Amino acid sequence: MKKERKIKRCPWVKMTNESYVKYHDEEWGRPVYDDRVLFEFLILEGAQAGLSWETVLRKRNRYRELFCNFDPQKVAKLTKAQLGKILKDEGIIRNRLKVESTVVNAKAFLDVQKEYGTFSNYLWGFLSNKKPIVNRPKTAKDYSARTALSDEISKDLKKRGFKFVGSTIVYAYLQAVGLVNDHSRECYISK
Repeated sequence: MKKERKIKRCPWVKMTNESYVKYHDEEWGRPVYDDRVLFEFLILEGAQAGLSWETVLRKRNRYRELFCNFDPQKVAKLTKAQLGKILKDEGIIRNRLKVESTVVNAKAFLDVQKEYGTFSNYLWGFLSNKKPIVNRPKTAKDYSARTALSDEISKDLKKRGFKFVGSTIVYAYLQAVGLVNDHSRECYISK
């Protein structure tokens, strides 16, 4: 009987968590151009601040239910009363500032769409050739927490009124939506 070959993934992937593995294999680092998905990750990355991505992944479906499947037009119209109810839901990260930032960010997101046609046009416009930046970290220590690009985008997002968009959050966002492809050298996806 042949030995089954073990698939190598990025060093940060916790193999004991199926949803984490699935996220790595099917989403992380893959270019996203869909504004709804870009908005979803913007909100989720902000919610993750100070917590693990595993926590966010466990709560992702409930976020989708409570935040109108991340439709920025609908989220922008959520009232204080609705946000108050959402804050009581144990299915999400119940941090008042993070929850309230979803409405602020939805409004800012819509403003960017008006100016650029799509949020995707705005975001990908930060890359001169509009192609993902490909890094091939060798070890977990080789991953960046922020870069000049995340600094620039963070500064611009803040200027536009977005919340929870510090450079470290923005870099994780850029990795999640594929502007930056940080799959490791050993990861089967980078082969």
